[in-house]
Amino acid sequence: MDRQKVIVVEGKADRFRLKRILAEPVQIICTFGTISEYHLDELMEPYEASELFVFVDADDTGDKIRTLFKKNYPWAIHLYTDEFYKEVETTPYDILAEQLDGYFNIHREFLL
Repeated sequence: MDRQKVIVVEGKADRFRLKRILAEPVQIICTFGTISEYHLDELMEPYEASELFVFVDADDTGDKIRTLFKKNYPWAIHLYTDEFYKEVETTPYDILAEQLDGYFNIHREFLL
């Protein structure tokens, strides 16, 4: 049986954009910005047996979240948006789809 896939993003707009692209059921969790180590552990506890992906913005807040995940969940797979766009929510759909492809089933209309 396949493990549940979970993507951690920063906000609702990020979650909305990824849901449009994904062609499979994926749990998308929002940190709503910077998160403490305690709250991260609390948030992630139900998903510890899941296949974990981190897809946060290319900024200071995103870097802090990534650092926490690398420390507490070193097996998590980190996905990166193009630094030109900085934020997941402002990254074009085709670029997001390229980042997700290979890990997830993607609606093909988002791949060029």
